[in-house]
Amino acid sequence: MNPQPLPNPASSARTPRGRGPSPSLRTRAELRTLAAAGAAELAPDASARDVIAWVARNFDTHATAVAASMADAVLPALVAEQLPGVDVLFLDTGYHFEETYATRGEVAANLRVNVVDVVPEHTVAEQDALLGGDLFARDPGRCCALRKVEPLRRALAAYELWFTGVRRDEAPTRTNTPLVGWDGKNGLVKVNPVAAWSHEQLMSHAEENLLPVNPLLRRGYPSIGCAPCTTKVAPGADPRSGRWAGSSKTECGLHT
Repeated sequence: MNPQPLPNPASSARTPRGRGPSPSLRTRAELRTLAAAGAAELAPDASARDVIAWVARNFDTHATAVAASMADAVLPALVAEQLPGVDVLFLDTGYHFEETYATRGEVAANLRVNVVDVVPEHTVAEQDALLGGDLFARDPGRCCALRKVEPLRRALAAYELWFTGVRRDEAPTRTNTPLVGWDGKNGLVKVNPVAAWSHEQLMSHAEENLLPVNPLLRRGYPSIGCAPCTTKVAPGADPRSGRWAGSSKTECGLHT
């Protein structure tokens, strides 16, 4: 399955602000110090808005980015309240559900953000020609590395800080997720404002504020990834058990 984005002029991605490291970016040492200061300043139970307010006091909008899977628009909306025009990075792997592309279009059209489509070096067809078809089934780790991890690494080089929607209740591997931390792999500050939220809190916030939500969330897909590697989850099961079902893989590599 290889759905393409629905044609919608209003949802077209605008040009990314950065195309590589900016000479104005602070050094890794400076950013690491800021990350430690933020972790110390913010209480463990700080609200998402307080966390984002700390970012707004210490970072320019142009130096920050939000990573969004387009499962919902809660995090982009929260960040845009205090950092309007922030870049929202969407990893367009070429394998997304049609509903995910549609949600991406709603976010671009209705929120005060700049949606940036982050694409792999090769299209799905080019990758198939180079490495054989259905790499996601034969070697999902390599497929994620090529279509998610490496493209994001290149994109993040233009920023000092990135926001993620990682939550502690999603999986055992995420129970210790901090509100503010240092991402040594990518060399910038990593902020998780909704780390303490539950799935129910997230959906309630989206409903109360009329924010876009991927319809798959209400159809048994509590964690949405690429279509070939995502299945429905049984009621009460681990929310991420539908990702790479039948294999030992639990993470795509973006947050490990």
